[in-house]
Amino acid sequence: MENRPIKILYQGGSGEIVEKKSRFIATIEKIETEEEALAFIGKIKKQYWDARHNCYAFVAGKNQELQRCSDDGEPNGTAGRPMLDVLLREDIHNLVVVVTRYFGGTLLGTGGLVRAYQKSVQEGLKNCVVIEKMQGRMLKIDTDYNSIGKIQYILAQQQITAMDTVYTDKVEMLVMVPVEQLEAFQEAVTEGTNGTARFEVGEQVEYASVDGKIITF
Repeated sequence: MENRPIKILYQGGSGEIVEKKSRFIATIEKIETEEEALAFIGKIKKQYWDARHNCYAFVAGKNQELQRCSDDGEPNGTAGRPMLDVLLREDIHNLVVVVTRYFGGTLLGTGGLVRAYQKSVQEGLKNCVVIEKMQGRMLKIDTDYNSIGKIQYILAQQQITAMDTVYTDKVEMLVMVPVEQLEAFQEAVTEGTNGTARFEVGEQVEYASVDGKIITF
């Protein structure tokens, strides 16, 4: 089975653009369910109660099977769907975006509205933290001090992250290995250490790298 990275929102954010004196404020948050999305939309509508429009779009589910959007009074197809298209094009899972519009007195036309709503979502995403979730196995490696340099070289070569290293009379390393690399990585370490390294393979987990650190789900 292919271990395709899944892009998810790790930390929400917001962004703002101005088009012909109309303000478009995009607010983005992570969600898991439709209920969470609707609760967030309700919260933003209360926060920006005096705005002309609070349009929204959200996607959730492993295959983005849950998709909803709303134009909230804008001409049909000029806000919610274009916003949803940005989320689908970026292939980000489990997030909701609300774009609040304060009308500036000048009509933008259908094309102008589509561009403004899409641009505001893109601006909001710039201020979010998006991470890639993968399937991996936790691997504990027991080795001697003579082999540590070789293992560190293999880790760098295969772009695998060491989560922890404990130095006693031997060296214990805890690493997270993508499932499809596990066999090749173990073979490389075994060969590089002349068979002296010992392995303990953990359960399969979902993980991501955030600021150089591994987090699990």
